[in-house]
Amino acid sequence: MLHCRLQLLLCQSSGAALGRVPLLSARESGIASSSSSSPHWPQTQGTGMSGRSPPSPQGGAAGKGAAKRKLQGGEGTGEKKAKKTAPEQGAGWLAEAVAQSRRQAGLSVQGFGFDKKRMRVLSKASAMKGGSEGVLYWMSRDQRVQDNWALLYAQQLALEEQLPLHVCFCLVPCFLDATIRQFGFLLRGLEEVAKECSALGLEFHLLRGSAGEVLPQFVQKQGLGAVVTDFAPLRLPLQWVEEVKERLPQDIPLIQVDAHNVVPCWVASDKQEYSAKTIRKKITSKLPDFLKEFPLVAEHPHRASKPAKPIDWEQARSSLAVDRSVKEVSWARPGAAAGLEVLESFIDHRLKDFATQRNNPNGEALSNLSPWLHFGQVSAQRVVLEVRRHGRRWPQSVDVFVEEVVVRRELADNFCFYNKKYDRVDGAYEWAQKTLREHAKDRRPYLYSRGELEASRTHDKLWNAAQFQMVSEGKMHGFLRMYWAKKILEWTASPEEALATAIYLNDRYELDGRDPNGYVGCMWSICGIHDQGWKEREIFGKVRYMNYAGCTRKFNVPKFEIKYNPKRCDDEDGNRKRGGD
Repeated sequence: MLHCRLQLLLCQSSGAALGRVPLLSARESGIASSSSSSPHWPQTQGTGMSGRSPPSPQGGAAGKGAAKRKLQGGEGTGEKKAKKTAPEQGAGWLAEAVAQSRRQAGLSVQGFGFDKKRMRVLSKASAMKGGSEGVLYWMSRDQRVQDNWALLYAQQLALEEQLPLHVCFCLVPCFLDATIRQFGFLLRGLEEVAKECSALGLEFHLLRGSAGEVLPQFVQKQGLGAVVTDFAPLRLPLQWVEEVKERLPQDIPLIQVDAHNVVPCWVASDKQEYSAKTIRKKITSKLPDFLKEFPLVAEHPHRASKPAKPIDWEQARSSLAVDRSVKEVSWARPGAAAGLEVLESFIDHRLKDFATQRNNPNGEALSNLSPWLHFGQVSAQRVVLEVRRHGRRWPQSVDVFVEEVVVRRELADNFCFYNKKYDRVDGAYEWAQKTLREHAKDRRPYLYSRGELEASRTHDKLWNAAQFQMVSEGKMHGFLRMYWAKKILEWTASPEEALATAIYLNDRYELDGRDPNGYVGCMWSICGIHDQGWKEREIFGKVRYMNYAGCTRKFNVPKFEIKYNPKRCDDEDGNRKRGGD
């Protein structure tokens, strides 16, 4: 049976049409059609994407020929206080509603009409050899059990062959600039995953080392017959997949499922898209096929003869070779259950104000879901389904939110997947590279070292407050992330130094760092990605400009500065104004 199934998969991956059974609980979907270009940074860890219309240069009119734009809800400095709204039911209503939706879609994935376009077969193998002892889901980007198309497909394969299902995660000792703040969130989320797997009869294994080094040997030792994994567009995860592909036995199929995006990255577009405008229709036209309800990951009836070894989570934590000086945060509790609670709170209390107040750093309008979306502890597809189901009273907010969490977020994946220089100036558009080169030697009004920026030691109280919020809370409001990054360009010696510094700080302190949204956010702010050229000026050239005065016209800046005052003893320490030393 599996032989025939994998033969069909190979046909699908080569472009042959496959009939498929529509998923249950299908709903037609619509997304706000906005022509504005915008950055991709989370709204205070809000959605994973920033779908607002960005401010024009100097906070005023756009360049000649460009459409004038205003930030919704950003007139003057007046700020509406969020009105309390009664929740739909008592606390915890969403978890039960979601569980019911899954049961209605399917009590099991067995016999479920799985859309083959969500996957691609990476190996040459087309059949699982006889005598296999199980199927493996290699969990990487999507660290959850329910609402996970990759795990669902792996279970479907295992059920069809009446085999046990194993789940593994390969824990590396370090990853880019992540610290114990991010690794702690990851490990505590995985601990919840392991418990849920155990309750469902799935064997969860925590492997130590990069996947290419440890996974092929694990597959052979366990006698596993197929490997299913999820999808990430960044270079290092893609390298891990290639290493596993090269080192797996030739008769073991390797299948990748995009469980992170609503519309799979390779389905949405087969090339790098220029902007949200060029990808929006490609995504929205496919949403009726992909924005469907998930069936339940049910208790697995076929148990493994080789159970997983017990995991010492504290030992795993102590084995990490990461910086432990960046402390974990208390406001964000890891795991899928906590993520659903945050989504419930958003629907009950903040969604109604999202359309008008999402760009106000002093407001309470954001979803705050970005850490859970980044680590894959909550599915973006689940978020969209529930916001649309329960947000009918606020259609404008729903439309704007879905634009951010689907179109803008998936545009970031598109950029990183098709542009391997996604974190370098030479990965920018030619017009932006040219204008930045022409202005690279322009005189900077201030020059700060990386250490001074990291310590919030600049002359700009708003910038210091934003940096301090990120360092202390692991998050920064999406509107301020734009201002923050653009000032780094203005206060460092070159665009290359600015981009490297912004990425370092973002990846080191943000819970949702090391993410396509973060790289594209830095590239938008500093290198004009997914944006257009504006009126030319010093340092920025034709890259969009932002300044302090513009911010004061959008929200109550002193209020934010007071809330996040880093309390430096000497306002002048670290100030490196040229000619002032």
